[in-house]
Amino acid sequence: MGGGKEDDPEGEWTALAGTTAGFEEFEDMADAMLQDGPPPRVGPPAIAKAPMIIDTDLGGDPDDTVALVVAARRVPELALVVTSDEYGGERARLVRYLLDLLGRADVRVVAGADLGNSRMWVMDGVCPADVPRQGDDVVGAIEEVCSGAEGRVRWVGMGPLSSLARLQQEAPVLVPQLAVTQMGGAIKYRDPSRAEHNFRVDAEAAIRMLPELGRWNPRFVVSDVTFTPAMEITRESALYQRWGRSGARPWERVLRQHFDRWMAKYPGSMQHDALTLAAAMLWPGVRFVRERVALDDRARMSLSAGGVEIAMSVSADYSAFFAWLEEALR
Repeated sequence: MGGGKEDDPEGEWTALAGTTAGFEEFEDMADAMLQDGPPPRVGPPAIAKAPMIIDTDLGGDPDDTVALVVAARRVPELALVVTSDEYGGERARLVRYLLDLLGRADVRVVAGADLGNSRMWVMDGVCPADVPRQGDDVVGAIEEVCSGAEGRVRWVGMGPLSSLARLQQEAPVLVPQLAVTQMGGAIKYRDPSRAEHNFRVDAEAAIRMLPELGRWNPRFVVSDVTFTPAMEITRESALYQRWGRSGARPWERVLRQHFDRWMAKYPGSMQHDALTLAAAMLWPGVRFVRERVALDDRARMSLSAGGVEIAMSVSADYSAFFAWLEEALR
């Protein structure tokens, strides 16, 4: 696995001050931050080094694969990957294969709920036949990570909320221990007749879990912020070109193959999940505000004065994000 750079609180403060200055309504705050200077070196917050669990529907849109590679290389605390919207156990096998290529045999993989979908799967035949099926004790695996943690555990949701709903049903005492950063939801989704994908695939789970998670300060990285060409990887992107060069590393070849299969149908992949991972890693370029939201019976999200309070993404520094992503994938 790759290692991250040394902690740099002053650098993080500088980035945060600069990001704040980019929004007119926060210019005064930015001026004050810059005038006062960085805070004393007190070290990163405890959650920055907490164990991490990723919940992913990897195998369709390759943004999940990009995010997993970054986590495997840059998050030594990555402890568990749970798959969601399973495809006969193939998503979990592919995760296992990729983690092994990245030198992360230490990370456990468990297969989550199979919701009967096949449309969002493009990776048939990529995983070698000798990669075994992974276990499916989702709750037991999460409990093991939580029991070994001194504080809260980072949960990075990159798919539907099925695994969280199962945890709430079978071991609700564990839910408060999770610091949840979830990709999903949209206030102005591009198709008003439907919910955002991660909420739509398991609408019942989203509807059930929003009020439960709302008790524990969740953060939602919504599609309003992630669905933009500003953070799309296409055939013209430097990263895509790099993964196809002579001498590419094995995990890079898997990324290239994944993008090739995806882009046989779509023009590119917007990095929804990598941005969500960045937020969970406390990268300061995603701006969150407190909002009250509600879901209707289709799991469509709207602002609502009587809704559940969450931290919701409202903007991101896309150019800085791509710089961060390219560095993480070197």
